[in-house]
Amino acid sequence: MARREARPRAERERVLRPLRRCCPDCGRRMPIRYENRRTVATLDGPVRLRLKVRRCETAGCARHHRPYRPEAEGVIALPRHEFGLDVIASIGALRYREHRSVPEIHHALRERGVAVCERTVTNLLDRYDEPVATTVDEPRRAALAVQQRVVLAIDGLQPDVGHEVLWVVRDCLSGRVLLARSLLSAAAADLAGLLREVVAAVGVPVDGVVSDGQHSVRRAVQEALPEVPHQLCQFHYLREAALPIFEADRHAKKELKKRVRGVRPIERAAEGRDDPEAEAVRGYCAAVRSALTDDGRPPLAASGLRLQARLEAIAGSLRRVGERGD
Repeated sequence: MARREARPRAERERVLRPLRRCCPDCGRRMPIRYENRRTVATLDGPVRLRLKVRRCETAGCARHHRPYRPEAEGVIALPRHEFGLDVIASIGALRYREHRSVPEIHHALRERGVAVCERTVTNLLDRYDEPVATTVDEPRRAALAVQQRVVLAIDGLQPDVGHEVLWVVRDCLSGRVLLARSLLSAAAADLAGLLREVVAAVGVPVDGVVSDGQHSVRRAVQEALPEVPHQLCQFHYLREAALPIFEADRHAKKELKKRVRGVRPIERAAEGRDDPEAEAVRGYCAAVRSALTDDGRPPLAASGLRLQARLEAIAGSLRRVGERGD
């Protein structure tokens, strides 16, 4: 059935940049040459991705003019897919753990606000089966042999609390998914087994590991790959570092909102009037409402600080009007 309504617009935006700055072959710096944009539907709503793509400009390099995309992109969605991996993992959990039918899965996703049709649920269920059945076969091994190294990224996708976690191990250099496995727990011993299985299958050296820094993942990397550098994903690192600031800013915004209650009675008092004073009152009330609903984009655009700045600007305008006696 053809789509009868437009997809919801993405209200959130994430800018992703490659962690690697130098070419993995020649070692020279790779500048950011262009930007790709894509919108991905996730369980938390649609998100717009702005992807900064690097490219090696060294003539004669094996990776000359080959794009190097952000590593974090593969954690959010598969290539050329409009639905996030969390949606695919949720469909797999509903199907194989709770034994729900496709219409029931479709209904559950619609209740969570995911704009999807039944036919797409069937297709996404196939996408779930593909990575779970993925093995490092001869074509993949041959492709990895050409690049002579891998940089592993490991991340877990849990649709809801209590569900199985879909662990995905992929190569950051080629973007290939090397292994995907659903596990009931995130124990270090189980994750170390996944890493050993991948290392034994790829047949090339592992230059590094990138993860979100989860404690069990750190222990698994230390156990399975003790001599391999382990780097924390920059997005997760900055998010964790900014968490105390975000919590303090959210509390400050909550306290600020308490001081500007009672806008609606002022608007009612100006209803039915068309004199300049009433127009000014309605304009100021609209400005206050706009300031209260502007959430910003933490942590770089703290919503509490933005609310304070906008309320101070409104208060300053009112003060100047009062001084003029208008």
